[in-house]
Amino acid sequence: MRALLLGLAALLAGPALAMTGVVTRVSDGDTVWVKPDDAPRRKPVKVRLVGIDAPERCQAWGAEAAAALRERVLNQRVEVPTRGVDTHGRVLGGLRLADGSDVAAWMVSQGHAWSSRYRRNPGPYAREQREARQRGAGLFAQASPVEPWVFRKTHGPCD
Repeated sequence: MRALLLGLAALLAGPALAMTGVVTRVSDGDTVWVKPDDAPRRKPVKVRLVGIDAPERCQAWGAEAAAALRERVLNQRVEVPTRGVDTHGRVLGGLRLADGSDVAAWMVSQGHAWSSRYRRNPGPYAREQREARQRGAGLFAQASPVEPWVFRKTHGPCD
């Protein structure tokens, strides 16, 4: 497993590569499994969508976020511009449908995820998040939605 992760990390190092394939599974609101086109016998690759943070599975709106992502991408052909591998061995990347639409932007605009913030940077989908909040879309209809990073800090990860 470690050799596979090191090989994958080496492959993804350097300029961003784009993997294409079909989404075979949705784990939660920001993680999918993609069966690559270029290696039909290879197992699906776990992909963590960059730029968003969806509620944890055991958190309020976690099931709804996962269901929305599943409905949007399951069994769909996608392009994954990759950006590396995280500490959990997941490929980090974007997710684009065949029509070119950005799945992460859609998740935030529908109120199923937050734009990932870093320090003072509001993240790549700040506009979509602001508009979703104004409309009270999805989780933003809750009285006090809890950001996933706050939830994890308080409760730890879901098992």
